Amino acid sequence: MKRAIVTVLGEDKVGIIAAVSARLAQFSINILDITQTIMAGEVFVMIALVDIDGATAPFHEIKEDLAALGTSMELSIKIQLEEIFNAMHKV
Repeated sequence: MKRAIVTVLGEDKVGIIAAVSARLAQFSINILDITQTIMAGEVFVMIALVDIDGATAPFHEIKEDLAALGTSMELSIKIQLEEIFNAMHKV
């Protein structure tokens, strides 16, 4: 199974999880695990582990599309391959 990590950061507002999960579904990307919190009462933070094995577009297109969605929602939305994410966050 090929997996990736999706991170979302920005001001909390209605519909963030719905928009991100709908966009992932459009690419046939399955959410395996998801966590989200609101920090300091206003900063939305979400991390999702996703299965990209059956994705219907190349990874770079998915990455660009999620970034554009983030821009349109005034959020930062990023996707990284799991091995890259883990390497960057290893202590």
